[in-house]
Amino acid sequence: MKIQECLAVVTGGASGLGEATVRNIVQNGGKAVIFDQSEENGVRLQNELGKAVLFIKADVTKEEDIQEAVNKAAEFMGGINTVVNCAGIGIAEKVLGRNGAHNLALFSKVINVNLIGTFNVIRLTAEKMMSNEVNNQNERGVMINTASVAAYDGQIGQAAYSASKGGIVGMTLPTARELARYGIRVMTIAPGLFHTPMFDTLPQEARDSLGKMVPFPPRLGFPSEYAQLVQSIIENPMLNGETIRLDGAIRMQPK
Repeated sequence: MKIQECLAVVTGGASGLGEATVRNIVQNGGKAVIFDQSEENGVRLQNELGKAVLFIKADVTKEEDIQEAVNKAAEFMGGINTVVNCAGIGIAEKVLGRNGAHNLALFSKVINVNLIGTFNVIRLTAEKMMSNEVNNQNERGVMINTASVAAYDGQIGQAAYSASKGGIVGMTLPTARELARYGIRVMTIAPGLFHTPMFDTLPQEARDSLGKMVPFPPRLGFPSEYAQLVQSIIENPMLNGETIRLDGAIRMQPK
């Protein structure tokens, strides 16, 4: 699929990796609908990028929210052939910490947003995609999920986050196998340390220190580099059922 043909839903598209993805798709001639909780950022991006973008406030964990948002997105763009799941949250809490055992509700929340939220969007957008006409490569669509290197190298305090991202990695191949009959590809990206809004609260010295943990290039990743890989996946029909680490060869230490 050519990126200019994209009719894309991007969850978490109002900031960070999702925002960079939306910008790249639109700048290359495609259309994008942002599903996000941040109305301020979403409206700002919609106003900046113009008629090719629509913002819809939606919670990925809510079936009704996403079903309504998917219907609106399909109506706005004339269909959906691309999904990029970037919505997610991160927390740090030890299984056994100073205040006792890990908060179970917090663990459930991370799983619900990161893993179940991703699946919720996959299942409802797949239902729309299956009725698409095939392109000249017999494709009806492509789905790209966002995991993390924490799925493989989870650090102390990341039990919930790593479990949620590991679940995304785990469902990539079976979902790709199932949706192959409809000409829908499913891929996952596992980013390393990227300069997203969660790093903005850190002083520059701390950011530089984190970046030096990366073998090469020794810096935090740029969201535009994530968007570049999204484009490569969209445009290469043989990329399917796999998770790609985008991490500069970093392997996270226990803490």
